[in-house]
Amino acid sequence: MASTRVKPSLKASSTGRVIKRSVPLNLIKQSGPIFSRLTVVWVANNGVPFDTTGFFAQLVRNNRVVATAAFDRFGVVRFGSIQTLTNVSYTIRTFNANGVLFRTRFIPARVETFAIIG
Repeated sequence: MASTRVKPSLKASSTGRVIKRSVPLNLIKQSGPIFSRLTVVWVANNGVPFDTTGFFAQLVRNNRVVATAAFDRFGVVRFGSIQTLTNVSYTIRTFNANGVLFRTRFIPARVETFAIIG
C-alpha cells in the first residue's frame, strides 16, 4: 500500500522548537556582477582546472590586443583593466611560457566570467 511521504519540520534537538530558515533579501536579489573584473578559468573536459603556471592570455578586439594577463597555477586569469559586465565581445588567445598559442576562443558581450573547456 503506497503512502504519501511527509517531510518533517526541522526542530532544535534540545528545545523542540521549529527552526525557520530564512534567507536575507540581499542574497536573493543580485543587483550587479559578483566579479568586478573579467575572469577566465581554463579547465579540462571533466571540470578540473589545468596547471597553467607560466601561461598568459591576450584579449583581442578588432585585431588589436586590448589586454594581456598571466594565469595563476590554478587555471585562472583576471583582466584587471576589463570591467564587468563587459559591453563588447572579445577573442581570448592563450599562450604557454614560450609563446606557443594553445587556444583561441570567442567571449561574448555581457559576461563577467568565462570558461575555456579543453
